Order: sequence, then C-alpha cells, then structure tokens
Amino acid sequence: MLHIDIHSFSYKKGGIPKDTTGNGGGFTFDCRGILNPGRVEEYKIQTGNDIGVQEYLETKTEMPKFLELIKSLISINIDNYLERGFENLQINFGCTGGQHRSVYSAIKIAHFIEEKYGDKVEISLHHDEQHQLNS
Repeated sequence: MLHIDIHSFSYKKGGIPKDTTGNGGGFTFDCRGILNPGRVEEYKIQTGNDIGVQEYLETKTEMPKFLELIKSLISINIDNYLERGFENLQINFGCTGGQHRSVYSAIKIAHFIEEKYGDKVEISLHHDEQHQLNS
C-alpha cells in the first residue's frame, strides 16, 4: 500500500515539512505565484476550504491550470511507485501564510488522488497552519 502524505504549509511560519519516513521527501509546490485571495478583505479570515476562496481561485487565478499540471506530474510518480511497491510519497503545497492557496491545493489534489487511485493508496492530509482542518 502506498501512503501519500499531503501537507499545506506556510513558507513564512513553519517552512517545508520534513519527511519523517526516511524517504527523503517528495514534491513541494510553491503556490505563491497564484493571486492570493488573502489580500481580498472578504476572504482574509477564511481558508482554502471555504467556498468563496475556492470560487475566487477557480475563476480569477491560474490555479486550475497549475493543478492540472501538478496532477500530470504526480501521476507519473504514483503510477511508478505503485508498480515498484514503494510505500511512501510526500506532496507539499506552500504559500505565504498556509491558509488559502496551499490549503485549497492540498484538498483538491487529495480528492484527485482518491478518485484516481481509490484503495490502492492511503492518504493523510495535514494543514500545518490550519490545525482545525486536519483529517
């Protein structure tokens, strides 16, 4: 079983999450190139798990294109890791505060992996700056 550990994090606060599996890490994607909904007053206190932030990212930014590219890239590794019997893969998404863009990306990629790979993988989703969202 391939365990995929997905993190959202803040470059300013905790930095890139450490890989505790001994696998040496995995993917780290920088979401700071996407317009920040946190700069819009109505979204400041929300997170990437909130509908308003999600709609903003999906309609006013390059986030959909960004995530499509990431889906293609990580699928290559997940397919290969499954074939070769690897046990761990870490995928990290960072932004300035670890609240909007990285949270949204981590959630969307977790859903994509779940839909595509089903019971071939086990997913852990960690929001390093938004502990109330951890699952």
